[in-house]
Amino acid sequence: LVAVAIALHSATLTAQEWKPAAGPLQTEWTKSVTPFTVWPEHPRPLHKRSRWQNLNGLWDYAITPRNAPRPEKWDGQILVPFCVESALSGVGRRVSPTEHLWYKRTFEVPAAWAGKRIILNFGAVDWEATVFVNGKELVTHRGGSDPFSVDITDALRAGANEIVIRVWDPTDTGSQPRGKQVMSPEGIWYTPVTGIWQTVWLEPVRETHVARVRLTPDIDRGEVECVLDVVGPTAGVKAKVVVGNSVADGLAEPGRPLRLKVPDAKLWTPDGPHLYPVEVVMYRDTAEGERQHRDTVHSYFAMRKVSAAKDANGVLRLMLNNQPLFQYGPLDQGWWPDGLLTPPSADAMRYDIDVLKRMGFNMLRKHIKVEPALLYHHCDKVGMLVWQDMPSGMAKGRKQFVQPDWKQDGEFTAAEKTQFRTELKAMIDHLRVFPSIYCWVPFNEGWGQHDTNDILKWVKEYDPSRLVNGPSGWTDRGYGDMHDAHIYPGPGMFPVSPARVSVLGEFGGLGLPVAGHLWKDQGNWGYRTYKTRDELRDNYRQLVTRLRPLIGRGLAAAVYTQTTDVEVEVNGLMTYDREVIKFEVAELAAWHKGLYGPPPVVTELIPTSEKTAQTWKYTLTRPADGWEKADFDAAGWTAAPGGFGTKGTPGGVIRTEWKTADIWLRREFELKAVPAAEVQFRIHHDEDADVYVNGVLAARVAGYTTGYVEVPLTDAGKAALRPGRNVLAVRCRQTGGGQYIDVGLVEVK
Repeated sequence: LVAVAIALHSATLTAQEWKPAAGPLQTEWTKSVTPFTVWPEHPRPLHKRSRWQNLNGLWDYAITPRNAPRPEKWDGQILVPFCVESALSGVGRRVSPTEHLWYKRTFEVPAAWAGKRIILNFGAVDWEATVFVNGKELVTHRGGSDPFSVDITDALRAGANEIVIRVWDPTDTGSQPRGKQVMSPEGIWYTPVTGIWQTVWLEPVRETHVARVRLTPDIDRGEVECVLDVVGPTAGVKAKVVVGNSVADGLAEPGRPLRLKVPDAKLWTPDGPHLYPVEVVMYRDTAEGERQHRDTVHSYFAMRKVSAAKDANGVLRLMLNNQPLFQYGPLDQGWWPDGLLTPPSADAMRYDIDVLKRMGFNMLRKHIKVEPALLYHHCDKVGMLVWQDMPSGMAKGRKQFVQPDWKQDGEFTAAEKTQFRTELKAMIDHLRVFPSIYCWVPFNEGWGQHDTNDILKWVKEYDPSRLVNGPSGWTDRGYGDMHDAHIYPGPGMFPVSPARVSVLGEFGGLGLPVAGHLWKDQGNWGYRTYKTRDELRDNYRQLVTRLRPLIGRGLAAAVYTQTTDVEVEVNGLMTYDREVIKFEVAELAAWHKGLYGPPPVVTELIPTSEKTAQTWKYTLTRPADGWEKADFDAAGWTAAPGGFGTKGTPGGVIRTEWKTADIWLRREFELKAVPAAEVQFRIHHDEDADVYVNGVLAARVAGYTTGYVEVPLTDAGKAALRPGRNVLAVRCRQTGGGQYIDVGLVEVK
């Protein structure tokens, strides 16, 4: 029998009376959550057995000082699998690092499971969890994002059994991996999460059973390798592995690779995410000739290959199935206003992915969080590539937040380093079976960055079937398959190199607060914040337009910040409650479609001063009217090399100092013919600038960039270009901080 009903130990009346705790914001799924229906899905889509019992639902809970014994009186009831701080837990209380959070519930083992070993499974518990069954301490697990299991058979008794969990979470007082949780949330740092936050369940197995099915495709040979990790005595044990409907089959022995041919393989791509189902039936042949069934597990795999290689033009690119594929997607935090780390339901979690697919993204970067397995399963099904971050860890007040200019990595003790590697390995072991995982991101922006290249190299050796991005942004140490820039708002890129792929791991962050859908009414922020959807739309479109020439220069991927608003961040494509999509979905998809074709060819028409100084005429005094026109007499202006600005301005190449509020520039150039393809300015501006061609306003840019970017000419600006002599005129204005201006012209086709 399939035991999929949620086993509630509490009184029916209590369950019916349950309601979420008060919170700043709900989602449309909040009202659908009940103790009877909470997360009922089988939690392991790649390791599925028919018999299991879901332990989600109402548990007793208590919060005590760390030095206190097990509580005799419980504080109330909590809805598992939502953390105690969340509204959906029904509690909504904070737990300090000086306290323990306790859980308790009872359950009965189904009679049909008699004679089996009973495994208690946890999807994730943040951070240190000690498990007791019927008063017997069985295991202490440390790690807030990885699943763990314990065989509880020997602690069981007839009838009702009791589970007690003791949890301790140091949050940012410790150096353990915690992602974005802090005790005092602000800015990009979020509410702390303590305790059970993914599904808890039981399943019966025999003494000898399959612990893991590892399926690794090899499209170059048309094969898939299957390795079975088996627990228990293995003498005489074999397993029949069947792929699909008679696609392939073979006999596997525990721990020994079995390679199966996959004829006429259908390759997995974002546009065609084909999956091959797999059934593993394990048995033992006895000396008496009897065949004893031991285990049956269902899984799947995809025929796909991840690599980096040079394209036809000799540029190192990201490859999928030996073909270049530009990857574009959002920074995906995976936080929820009602459940915090835990989505209110699987439907809610799938909603985010489905919206992103409809927007035309082919990738997401799962940022500083490990999701429930069902998210990766959905990405496998719909064709969404995933860049998987390792949750970061750094203790407040310790030298563990590595700054961009630091020559040394963070300072961690040997025990802290061991814990990080333990959790990193556990994450990879848990997720490497999902075809959608494209690369691993062990470090982000120096957050807890230590032993950088050693860890990156270890990850590459441990999972050679994927790429390693590292670190993503800030303090690069010269290793990793990708050289990853973070540029806000951007876009921009590192120069192409022969050994590492140039990617843009974060950019954008354009904000729009939407009244009625905010975590807080005041104190919200984005990297750039706008007041209307039209402003947001126009500026986002400019960013996408600027991406195309970067792809031509060798950019292989870009990650836009971000999928949703999160707490006080308002730079999401959607609001935090998912009620408002800030863009027209079909319009986004049309814009994004242009990023996935052949890389454009970028031809320099007028060089900037990035590499070689270009001579301009300039003045710091307001000129007469008509200064931008082609026939204006600028004989009294000063001739000097670009770029113009102050030392220390990010991305600037300062050859002439400019430190006043305004500067006016002019430069003549020749064109043999007006380009037929798209013409764009290549500009680095800090701050606002107006750019004219032959007296016609051809571009108006606001704010600042931290490097050179491409900006399209207006239709009028392009129409003003003519064969022969042309004049480029620029005015740049400065209000504070660094300042810089330089402009060139390129053709993009």
